[in-house]
Amino acid sequence: MGVIEDVYEDLETDVEFDAFEAAVEDKVEQMGGLADEETAAMLIAHELRDEEVETIADIEPGMDDVKFLGKVTSIGEIRTFERDDDDDREEGRVCNVEIADESGSVRVALWDEMATGAAEELEVGDVLRVMGRPKEGYNGLEVSANKVEPDADAEVDVQLLDTYRVEDLTLGASDVTLVGTVLEAGDVRTFSRDDGTEGRVANLTLGDETGRVRVTMWDDRADLATEFEAGEVVEVVDGYVRERDDDLELHVGNRGSIESVDEAVEYVPETTDIADLEIGETVDLAGGVIETDPKRTFDRDDGSEGQVRNVRIKDDTGEIRVALWGEKADAGIELADEVLFTDVEISDGWQDDLEASANWRSTVSVLETGSATDGHRTGGSTAGGTTEAAETRPESEGLDAFADGADEAATEGTGTERAQSDGGPAAAAAAATDAPVSDGADGSATGNGTEATGNGAKATDNGTETTVEFTGTVVQAGNPVVLDDGDRTRSVRTDETLRLGEEVTVRGPERDGRIDAEDVF
Repeated sequence: MGVIEDVYEDLETDVEFDAFEAAVEDKVEQMGGLADEETAAMLIAHELRDEEVETIADIEPGMDDVKFLGKVTSIGEIRTFERDDDDDREEGRVCNVEIADESGSVRVALWDEMATGAAEELEVGDVLRVMGRPKEGYNGLEVSANKVEPDADAEVDVQLLDTYRVEDLTLGASDVTLVGTVLEAGDVRTFSRDDGTEGRVANLTLGDETGRVRVTMWDDRADLATEFEAGEVVEVVDGYVRERDDDLELHVGNRGSIESVDEAVEYVPETTDIADLEIGETVDLAGGVIETDPKRTFDRDDGSEGQVRNVRIKDDTGEIRVALWGEKADAGIELADEVLFTDVEISDGWQDDLEASANWRSTVSVLETGSATDGHRTGGSTAGGTTEAAETRPESEGLDAFADGADEAATEGTGTERAQSDGGPAAAAAAATDAPVSDGADGSATGNGTEATGNGAKATDNGTETTVEFTGTVVQAGNPVVLDDGDRTRSVRTDETLRLGEEVTVRGPERDGRIDAEDVF
């Protein structure tokens, strides 16, 4: 055998020898005699090996053609389309197939003859070897297939489920059906896409006996969030799993749906005793409400309006104040309610007293009477609390100072003390100067008129324009980029290449409602 045949024999590839030999000859010609056939053959072999990826999780948009092995988890219907060119060829056909391995799942687009073959012969559970080009699709990463081959001898350890539980969800999973109890339903938010159209998004939090998951609904499906109430059992159909802030989320697009079902689903959270809380933790809490403050609104430095409400809860081990920021302040919590807060952040409050902050990622649920003591608590404490207990506490420690004005705060001192109890020394300063205050993910606020923190955003005024810092998840790639932090969306102009679902922080001047990002990190 010649040197080309020797190199080819050592290469595991789907490329035919004739095509390999032609590529070697082209490489020799391209290098103008600087490489002989053996060197050129080794270069081509190296390029082919680079196409192999160990797992689906290794595939990224922008790669050249990749090859991977996976199991078919769902097969879509064939769709037809008109070709862009003017020739007389028949209309195009495409069939989307979901393929998974132990690391995740990816959508593979099969075209024309491959699409017809998939619809007629392919079955869920088949193992395929796929060669194709990765790209960023409408619902995330997808691969446009050039070639697919069945491999009956290969094994891929992927469990095929008709219905998922929360603990069964894995990154990249699609065609997911899940039944859960609604823990919280959020409001519909809007954002502007790159093409000028308006996008819409909303969230639900669902729980079952294995855990809880945040459900994100896009565009026409966003209105579904307003149709359900806490405690209702719903079924998500044809969802797909994405990652945000290191947590898995279940997304519902135009193909998916959510509807109420007549089933019993128990959600039992693992809560932490109040006495065991430590600064910096993100925990679940349950207890009885012993004090409530009215909802307060305030002006942020960027001119937008924020809101916050404070409640105090108690269990068998202690009590703690919980600050409800943004839409969480609208939760219908009353004295003597038994409540569950999930994913609240513990921080240092007034006079070294710990406090909890419920922000965009938290959920707030009012439990049925007695449920906190009948299995909803696993930390060993009982949620309790009465109106009488609330009456024995001092006067409300809410954000009264923000409304009382500078004169009262300066002359009586009570405004400052009460502001400190809610937002720390910075909030007290705001109360004394009657400056606007912003809401923060940790309940912190600054009121000097030059800096504000709130839900991941930070702003400074340099005298001529406002420089802001904003942290969020990319919900629209391109230019402008659209970031969403769970409460707000911001339009960002940047030369950086950002991917859908990526969490980033941007910093730069804000002009006409758009951030010109000077730093992206």
